[in-house]
Amino acid sequence: PSPKSLQPNGASEEALRCEIQELKQKDLALDQEIAQLLSEGYSLEELDKHISLLHEYNEIKDAGQMLLGKLAVIRGVTTKQLYPEYDLELSD
Repeated sequence: PSPKSLQPNGASEEALRCEIQELKQKDLALDQEIAQLLSEGYSLEELDKHISLLHEYNEIKDAGQMLLGKLAVIRGVTTKQLYPEYDLELSD
């Protein structure tokens, strides 16, 4: 292919510019949120720990969901039908 065919067309370039702008806005919003949390007395270490704990929680929750899914398949029911048996809320 020629070098010209490897370059994005005008529409693709505009889409990339919009995506870059959106990412910059998200970055700014996150910076503002961090600044607000710091002004409320949170430390960066505390925020990092909180994020780490959230990741761990999500991994454990994913494993639980996977096990519920396998159990549902074995029993021939939906995972939703298993929730009451294990005292789980649909929002869990």
